[in-house]
Amino acid sequence: MTDAAENISIPEEDILRADLYDYLAGLLSRPPTGEMLGKTAELSGDESDLGQAIHALSRLAKATKTSTAEREFNALFIGMARGELLPYASFYLTGFLNEKPLATLRKDMLGLAIERAPNVFEPEDNIASLCEMMAGMIRGRFGDPTDLMRQKDFFNKHIGPWANHFFKDLEGAKNSVLYAPVGTVGRVFMDIEKEGFRMASESST
Repeated sequence: MTDAAENISIPEEDILRADLYDYLAGLLSRPPTGEMLGKTAELSGDESDLGQAIHALSRLAKATKTSTAEREFNALFIGMARGELLPYASFYLTGFLNEKPLATLRKDMLGLAIERAPNVFEPEDNIASLCEMMAGMIRGRFGDPTDLMRQKDFFNKHIGPWANHFFKDLEGAKNSVLYAPVGTVGRVFMDIEKEGFRMASESST
């Protein structure tokens, strides 16, 4: 996705949300580089479910070579004909790629001034792209930061109905080693986002 300037004051809790969305987008869009593995190895977590998942991911990152991580990523998402998993909203919601959920997403992207980057060839309903969009909306990459209710609408429409299922599949995938705790981080974070949006809706009524 293309970015606008990020020069508007954003609450710290929203910056942390955007950071985690960006982090997941980075891990799910391409094999992790040595730099990414190094940064992941330095992470630490608390006793919460999310913190424990991050701690497990950090431990594995310390013991994973870049070449091993690349082979795992390719087995999960690319493969000879296709990877073990197809991380697309259309596939999880309809069983097929490039279906109505993608068309609906593209329409909503236009309304949010989100443009597909010219060097991206994956369908936009890829989980990595959707995480990047959420981070961009929070940070204001596509104009002003998007208000919480519009973030909620986008999440509930394009991510909430299927992302938890995908992350559970990633946790249990045959080829998941490093990516098993990535799945846990994603699944727990999706639950936190759902609950946060629910509470925000209740407080606004």
